[in-house]
Amino acid sequence: MHERAGVELPGFEHANPVPAASRIGPFLASGALTGRDPLTREMPRTLEQQCANVFTHVRALMAAAGGSTDHILKMTFHLADPRDREALNREWLAMFPDPARRPARQAVAARLDGAARIHCDLLAVLPETTPSHEPSDPAA
Repeated sequence: MHERAGVELPGFEHANPVPAASRIGPFLASGALTGRDPLTREMPRTLEQQCANVFTHVRALMAAAGGSTDHILKMTFHLADPRDREALNREWLAMFPDPARRPARQAVAARLDGAARIHCDLLAVLPETTPSHEPSDPAA
């Protein structure tokens, strides 16, 4: 039986007591990944920069969880203006250039806090970790 494990993302914290993501077995579900700058932790003014930061957080989260963006099954984008997708599509195509290998995607209208213009959450299926098969120490 698999136990749930939180996945933290250095430099990315939620205001509430929740991890960046949670994993059970091969399944990874993120919380809201925002457009906050990963270094300054400030929220940029433009949707373009917020989108770039969201995709930076996605890459970092997948690496921290032991996977890659190839393991993402679905991404949901919460947009302050759901008609404004040019910046989102630019980052999307940079991360997933092959149409046959893109995850499912949904974009929905949302009322976001403060200056946020985009949030993202994702579902991924990661490679199973295998237990170590090191020989046991007979002297132990």
